[in-house]
Amino acid sequence: MDAVLNATAGLIPSSDSDDTKDTSNSVVTFLASLIINIAVALVIFVIFCILRPRLRRVYAPRTYAVTKDKRPEPVSRGLFSWIPAVLRVPDTDIIQQSGLDTYMFLRSIRTMFIMFAVISIASAASILPVNVKGTMKLTGLNSLSMGNVDPRSNWLWVHIGFFAAIVWWSLWNIVGELRIYTHLRMWWLTHPNTVSKAGASTVLVSNVPKSLANDESRLRDLFSMFPGGIRQVFVNRMCKKLTRNVHTRDKLVKRLEKELTKYAIKCKKLWSKSQDTNSPYRLPTRPTTRKSWNIFAKVDLFEHLAAEIAKCNRFIAKSANNMDSMERQSSALVMFNQQVGAHMAAQTVLDYRPFSMGQVTAGVNPDDIIWSNLEISPWSRRIRGYVTFAITVGLTLLWTIIAAALSSLVQVKSLANFEAFKWLRGNSVVLGIFSGVVPSLVLALLMSVLPYILRLLLYIEGTTTRSQIKLRMLHRLFFFQTWNVYLVTIFSSSIFQIAVKSVSEPGKIVELIQTQVPQSATNILTYVLLLAFIGAAKEIVQGVPLALRYLVPKLFAKTPRMMLKAEQPQDFKWEAAIPTHSLIFLMGFSYSFIAPIVNWFVMVYFGLFYLIYRYQFLYVYNDSTWATGGLSFPKSIKQILVGIYISEVYLLLMMVAKLHAGVNAIMRIVVAAGLIAVTVGAHLYINEVYMPAINHLPVKRAADVERTPALAREFPDVLDRSGDIEKMLPESQRCAYATFSSLVPAFVIKLVLRITGSAKPNTVDNGWDNAEDAMPGFAHDDQLFGQRQTRLSMADWQPLATSSNAYLARQFASPELRARAVSNLWVPLGDVLFEDLRREIEYHGQGTIMFITQGTDITKAFKVHADTDFELDRAESSNRAELYKRMHNNET
Repeated sequence: MDAVLNATAGLIPSSDSDDTKDTSNSVVTFLASLIINIAVALVIFVIFCILRPRLRRVYAPRTYAVTKDKRPEPVSRGLFSWIPAVLRVPDTDIIQQSGLDTYMFLRSIRTMFIMFAVISIASAASILPVNVKGTMKLTGLNSLSMGNVDPRSNWLWVHIGFFAAIVWWSLWNIVGELRIYTHLRMWWLTHPNTVSKAGASTVLVSNVPKSLANDESRLRDLFSMFPGGIRQVFVNRMCKKLTRNVHTRDKLVKRLEKELTKYAIKCKKLWSKSQDTNSPYRLPTRPTTRKSWNIFAKVDLFEHLAAEIAKCNRFIAKSANNMDSMERQSSALVMFNQQVGAHMAAQTVLDYRPFSMGQVTAGVNPDDIIWSNLEISPWSRRIRGYVTFAITVGLTLLWTIIAAALSSLVQVKSLANFEAFKWLRGNSVVLGIFSGVVPSLVLALLMSVLPYILRLLLYIEGTTTRSQIKLRMLHRLFFFQTWNVYLVTIFSSSIFQIAVKSVSEPGKIVELIQTQVPQSATNILTYVLLLAFIGAAKEIVQGVPLALRYLVPKLFAKTPRMMLKAEQPQDFKWEAAIPTHSLIFLMGFSYSFIAPIVNWFVMVYFGLFYLIYRYQFLYVYNDSTWATGGLSFPKSIKQILVGIYISEVYLLLMMVAKLHAGVNAIMRIVVAAGLIAVTVGAHLYINEVYMPAINHLPVKRAADVERTPALAREFPDVLDRSGDIEKMLPESQRCAYATFSSLVPAFVIKLVLRITGSAKPNTVDNGWDNAEDAMPGFAHDDQLFGQRQTRLSMADWQPLATSSNAYLARQFASPELRARAVSNLWVPLGDVLFEDLRREIEYHGQGTIMFITQGTDITKAFKVHADTDFELDRAESSNRAELYKRMHNNET
């Protein structure tokens, strides 16, 4: 759907003849597009409201498929009851259930909604009347744009002043939001429930010299230079044969579970039939298979699979006892005794030799590491980086050519004005095919595969963690969309019109720029309309997941384990969503002073998505694979700054196009250039003040927490030097102030409080004992960091203080070295009918196979049922512990 929206938005015809105004800018065309989009969105929205209480698997999986402390409050079955329900949820619940990444994402959407709400009102009161009263006598939507104002008119200063004001206010908001985020991230980094985890004090070091990798004592001495010293060093090891055995074992276990489940259903059916007919019960014929080395001899499938699993498990157990003989890789995980030591190591030059230990990542999780990329040499990684970057640029340019060609096909009637294309005139069949079906299909196909291509390129480049791939994709996808969707697809029609008309009158190029380019506002409006209404409706109705969530379990989920996996909430596509929202900000901001009507629809876009995302993150999405502490937020800020830069350059070009207007035009050019200089200064300030403190833990914060441990639990004073305002407010108003404090200057808030008399003396000390009063809307206790339903390794949440060195060594090893020599089969064989079968398989498994029969059964309709509340991980751990205890007793 996203691909179709992206493809369709830029394919709106712009002009058919020279003697009429651009018909795509007509009020009729715009209203028709608006009505269609709203109608389709309303239909989809009503469908969602009807299906929501009936399809909990799709629209509320977090109410049952996550741990109980992470489940949101259920919503009543009313059609629209979910709207007030999600708006009433405080920020503390969002942080508790979804984490800091989700909260900062929602906060950025909310901030952009508030910004464009104010910009919309301000533009309607200032520049919109100027445009309407313009003397250029434009019609339709063009009469509402800047193009309707005479280039020689002094009224253009209203547009300059308006844009300067919103640039200043936007920069103010960016700095304020970064200030708040910096405080929140420091709080998140130093909170006891973060610091106590093993991963928080661990760094991944790549490109370790062989001399150090083969001598752990030297590696330990090197990192002992940092505060607190180190607890353990884990040099990564490689064993390809072990990897093959683990993968083979997992496939065999999956097959055995599937065959046993199928066999159990057959047994139940025969048992039920024998009970109904009072006939003796007979076991069904057990499945057989052929051995790979003897295709003529058949063997029992269950016995064969159990024996093969036992063989793999024995090799895994043998490998675990001989890890020292495995080849050491040129990478290591270093665990420090203090978190600040890990962050200092990540910022330090560790070696003078080129690329040696030049890549250090702090706060790693073993399951986030791409282990196959750790062995890539630094030179190879550097060359791969150049190659993949060149491929990305080439892909962008290739798309540019295709998009420009397809957009030109839409304007094929304009091509017919040239002598070489006269044959197109009157050929309605050719015009219909090329202008309608072909461009949309090709663009939609290319856009749908783009994220996969970019992700593959970053993987090939040698990126060491999955989180880094997602974070790097944010900028690459934003660059791609900005160039192709915004600059090429949307503006190509205007550029094409300028090129066509300037052929006969080259001297009118400047005049054409100031009249034709603003007409692209309709394409901007069309794109925003599609995403604001149909895109938002598509997001909430979950069309593809709606189909998959019911088809996959019925067609492919044949075992309890597969059914439980199918019930897990889906992941949110961070790397695709954030660049798209930044692109909409760019579109709205760049046209905020040209076509003020765009502001209103951008406001609606962010408002709708904010409401929908609140519901989705509370009830649908699972963000367990994205836990960076909000590191996507600074990248979103950078993309917003890019949008401001492009808007300022666009303003400058517009003023240059009006240069013939005299002295006033020169002064307007100077002001437009000055805005760029101001933004550059603000950007430098942001880079120097806030960005260094985001990725790593500042030493001062670590020292303050060590001196006063209560600071780690206390929610930060996000108001930064304005805490006195917070104390002036009644408790009921503090949460609202925390929400909008970065959007309004402090002196304005103080003035309003004094005038309205809302300020009340508050003597509550902002200390540890009264921490909850310091910031209503946020929690200050360990509930914010409760154990999450996640597929990350146990090292992510296992407390460091209670973990043995042997346990940590296993958890921070590669998945193959972490593999246990025990296989748990979760199958519905709890009935006494299957007691002999379980005993037989355990015998052929030679003590390496154990059964889990709780949490699953076969229904009266002979369907497999899996309890979504069953804690499978805990049951598997209990089985392993029981087996190890049994083995220990046998050895004794």
